[in-house]
Amino acid sequence: MNEPSLVILAAGMGSRFGGLKQITPIGDNGELIIDFSIYDALRAGFKKVVFIIKEENEADFERLIGSKVRPFAEVQYCYQSMTDIPPDQSAPEGRTKPWGTGHAALCCRSVVDGPFAVINSDDYYGPQAFQLLYDYLSTAKDDELAHYAMVGYRLGNTLTENGSVSRGVCEENEEHFLTCITERTKIEGRGSVAVFKEEDGEQELSLDTVVSMNMWAFTASALEALQQEFELFFAQKVLMDPMKAEFYLPSAVDAMIKAGKADVKVLRSPDKWYGVTYKEDKESVGAAMKNLKVNGTYPQELWKR
Repeated sequence: MNEPSLVILAAGMGSRFGGLKQITPIGDNGELIIDFSIYDALRAGFKKVVFIIKEENEADFERLIGSKVRPFAEVQYCYQSMTDIPPDQSAPEGRTKPWGTGHAALCCRSVVDGPFAVINSDDYYGPQAFQLLYDYLSTAKDDELAHYAMVGYRLGNTLTENGSVSRGVCEENEEHFLTCITERTKIEGRGSVAVFKEEDGEQELSLDTVVSMNMWAFTASALEALQQEFELFFAQKVLMDPMKAEFYLPSAVDAMIKAGKADVKVLRSPDKWYGVTYKEDKESVGAAMKNLKVNGTYPQELWKR
């Protein structure tokens, strides 16, 4: 079996943050959030890193992160493009919004031919999560079903004090296989609970709710399955909402589960998530990363040979 690859979704501009937050330094030595995630992934066993980016950002990524990682792992870039669509379709005139995280993950298909993990570039996941992913991918094999996994987090560990967040709210069975995942937007902490907004008002969520942070483990079969789901999305959802419809990775996985094509094991991480969703998050995340160096989770210089 080919070695697992780490695929990093880094093509999105941070609209709420107000810039390209993926390459905004937050560590005391100028580290990006993704520095810590890649460091965790490599010590878990990953040896290949694939960045999904916009082509015009490659020089910045290579200068700030790719060049640092190359002495330790294989590094490749793939581009998320508006023109990368099913051959029998055309992009809606005037659309500039990217096709979404499911499409971004699909963009690695030219360089990934084995099992792979998918993460966001602007989320801090913690060391244990990467070990869970690597261990799963090292033994996962498909049979009559495709066998995938995701790392689930406690909702209360994934909130910011500076605004709302979007999360994939998970339901699982007694054996900890995912039965449903629903994308919820505008989730905020309210004391002992969280709330999210819907058209008919607010709904409560327990802080112990398991949520997806877009951290997945896939066998190679997922690329063909994602392509099929993307073609359905384009034929149906884009037709209904040509300017804003998005192909979310959690929604694509949910469709595979409901169609009986795959199962998804929920791997639990106790770690606290950190992320720079808003500019105001930067200071607190930087302080958290500094503390993780102080307590020995990370060395003072991540990429010192």
